[in-house]
Amino acid sequence: LSQFATRRGINETLLKTILRKLGFSREQLENNMDNFSAGQKKKTLLAASLCEQAHIYIWDEPLNYIDLISRIQIESLLVQYRPTLLFVEHDSAFCQNLSTKTVVL
Repeated sequence: LSQFATRRGINETLLKTILRKLGFSREQLENNMDNFSAGQKKKTLLAASLCEQAHIYIWDEPLNYIDLISRIQIESLLVQYRPTLLFVEHDSAFCQNLSTKTVVL
């Protein structure tokens, strides 16, 4: 995670803090990312995205590979953080709980 944060130019402490809120244990934070599950990799990408300063975040299916408990954690984090977010997602409950506007195609 240290190398990942350095390569992306993001704050490592903030990245790890967000990952802890998404259920990572302290031990997991020290593991090699090559050994992460698909869900852990997805959480890492979402956390990294939130570490970057942006007026709007654009996410494509952020809940792919994410288990139910992690979905709840992500939703809770987004409700607390309240970023401006444009996303495509098939989870209707997630969309309903987070969306202020919906575009249906």
